[in-house]
Amino acid sequence: MDIIYLKALKIDTIIGIFDWERQIKQTVILDLEMATDIRQAASTDKIEDTLNYKAVAKRLMDFVQNSEFQLVETLAERISEIILTEFSVPWIRLQLNKPGAIRGAQEVGIIIERGKKPDNGQKF
Repeated sequence: MDIIYLKALKIDTIIGIFDWERQIKQTVILDLEMATDIRQAASTDKIEDTLNYKAVAKRLMDFVQNSEFQLVETLAERISEIILTEFSVPWIRLQLNKPGAIRGAQEVGIIIERGKKPDNGQKF
């Protein structure tokens, strides 16, 4: 399996449990690794035959900008569900960073891996 990735996708959203966090938009940063098979696209040289990372980024930007979750855990889970279902990706690794969440820490966030169970017994 091959991996298409997006690194440091910055999106402003309402996220957090404190009252002040519910009043302002904060930046979250996404790093995504998405399993796919690029052989068909490499053979045809057509965007239709690959995972369109621009479409993924646009969908996630729209979703995250309009979300208002309290926990980064919930946001990460919803993002992974979108990618797995809407883009037919069998496996995703997502790192969600919420800069500035902890004074003195450069980065704070969560890393999750999610996947679909393969129909043909292959491992991802």
